[in-house]
Amino acid sequence: MNVRKALFFDVDGTLISERNGQIPESAHRAIQAARQKGHLAFVNSGRVFSLLDPIRQAIAMDGYLCGCGTYIILGDKELYARKIPHERGIEIKAILAKHGMEGILEGKGGCHFRRETSPMPRLEQIRRNIQQAGGVSPYVLEEDNYDFDKFCCVSDASSDVAGFIRELPDFDVIDRGNDFWECVPKGHSKATAIHRVLEACGIPLENAYVFGDSTNDLSMFACAKHAVLMGRHDKELEPYATFVTKTVEEDGIAWAMEALGII
Repeated sequence: MNVRKALFFDVDGTLISERNGQIPESAHRAIQAARQKGHLAFVNSGRVFSLLDPIRQAIAMDGYLCGCGTYIILGDKELYARKIPHERGIEIKAILAKHGMEGILEGKGGCHFRRETSPMPRLEQIRRNIQQAGGVSPYVLEEDNYDFDKFCCVSDASSDVAGFIRELPDFDVIDRGNDFWECVPKGHSKATAIHRVLEACGIPLENAYVFGDSTNDLSMFACAKHAVLMGRHDKELEPYATFVTKTVEEDGIAWAMEALGII
């Protein structure tokens, strides 16, 4: 009997190559073959919805779990949405400035950056990358006429990271390495998004397969019974992996799906 499975894919370093920004043709074929067999395939990303347009245009999926569980689309309908309360958003901007952090405020309508050029080159590189994807909001960080779902930030030697984290007891602050931090409202993660989707689809947790490579995949690796780790990955995920596949460029998704009998 073909038991319906739910497949959850991280984006950067898992679904797409961080070297060329492309989804391998083998991954396209494997995911569509799984869907044809009745399985469901989802993007589960730290990216907010506004940054997933290139993925949505490139490959058909059954839904999108965005912003580390803060926004979920199932089929063509909104299943869940949670914004940071407006006043708390204003406080966060002040906290970033107080501790010498540079923020990227992420929401459904795009990403908000400071008006002027940042003294931190890393932030400007991120801005350029997001501009190329069409994800920069016309509303800048200094304005207060918008809300956002989560945020990321960049630090340097002059930043007070410890002080910054202390002022965010309502957030999980994920160290993504290289002075880059991802800040997600507590109670939200890639794992909470998975549970919401499984409940809505009537699929048990034991039939869920997750595919990932980096530290913000940790929650879904810890919750899933089947955790597929890409060949190039962060070491923190290794204790939770049930299967280690090849890299994106080596057709790791297709290789794992075949080896695990999904297709």
